[in-house]
Amino acid sequence: MIMNQSNNPPEGYEKKFSDFIEICEKARQDNIPQVIIHHPSVLGDTYEEVIESLSRLADAGLSLCITSR
Repeated sequence: MIMNQSNNPPEGYEKKFSDFIEICEKARQDNIPQVIIHHPSVLGDTYEEVIESLSRLADAGLSLCITSR
């Protein structure tokens, strides 16, 4: 499992963002270099959740694209 520098994801993160975690893992496994999301809130509702999501992207070697509204 990929984690942030503190190795302590925010409480409930894995359950709340299980779809995002799965997308990142699938992209890495399939050698897809970029994750595309439709809205920044996909990354989290709090600073800690956003940082955890960005850390997971970086740890997986993925870049991020956010589509326009």
